[in-house]
Amino acid sequence: MTELNEMVIKCPACGVEKVAKSIMREIEIPHFGNVLETTIQCDNCGFKHNDIISLDQNEPAEYTLDIKKETLSVRIVRAQSATVSIPEVGIKVEPGPKSEGYVTNVEGILVRFKDATLKALNLFTDEKSTKNAKITLEKIENLINGEETATLIIEDPFGQSNIVSDDAKVSPIPEEKLRELKTGFTIIEENGE
Repeated sequence: MTELNEMVIKCPACGVEKVAKSIMREIEIPHFGNVLETTIQCDNCGFKHNDIISLDQNEPAEYTLDIKKETLSVRIVRAQSATVSIPEVGIKVEPGPKSEGYVTNVEGILVRFKDATLKALNLFTDEKSTKNAKITLEKIENLINGEETATLIIEDPFGQSNIVSDDAKVSPIPEEKLRELKTGFTIIEENGE
């Protein structure tokens, strides 16, 4: 079932009324469930924002997959609340307030990490950071080319992510680790008064 809702809204970036096109549609993704896919695009300033928000509530889960040449095309659903890491490469991306969900494959995750590392490399001024970034880039390239193996880990406190493969392992996240995971959401706790 696909339910589509389109409207023209005030752009959240440039503030101009009635220039940004907002599209929301509810879709069902196999092996994942019902999601709300949102897109905002402004013709005035070029602002674009995409997100995928799970509409289903699941248990916290950790998904792992061995990255090798045969798994580069495995579909990945990363919810906005998930932490993605490849320990052997030393890369970990935690959710923040502007995190977006996305659907890609293992190679797409590696390309995202490569792009982020290239951007970071341009910001580094010290020799040690530059050297480490170059080593990281080489490891990512080797994974993309199927010359090395590593482990992809997705930790999702809301269980809304997925690695769509029979080779993926899914396990519960222990309570003590769950407390340490970032969600990307602002949480207001009661102060007990």
